[in-house]
Amino acid sequence: MAPRFLIDVNLPRLLSAWSGDEFAYVQDIDRRWTDARIWRFAETEGLTIITKDSDFSHRALTTISGPAVVHLRVGNMVFDELDAFVADVWPEVLAALQDSKLVRVYRDRVEVIG
Repeated sequence: MAPRFLIDVNLPRLLSAWSGDEFAYVQDIDRRWTDARIWRFAETEGLTIITKDSDFSHRALTTISGPAVVHLRVGNMVFDELDAFVADVWPEVLAALQDSKLVRVYRDRVEVIG
């Protein structure tokens, strides 16, 4: 299966919800890529960007075309806490992506934008 999601370098590897062939990691491709390069790659390859970087949220709101973005706005969490949180919220995020180009994930809610 080809990747559907591109995980930004600001997120850890090996989260249980993000394992398998659907997920590609920027750090495995080229961790020196700029946000613009990540955006272009995701757009060209049809990938949804998963990030903690607000620049991608802003770009998703201000461009007509481009990849979908999942923006985690959960602050710092230890790995086990983040792993459990993502596993719990991931089905809701996937459902939200059906109707939106930007999904913001907070500790207490999933917000669908646009």
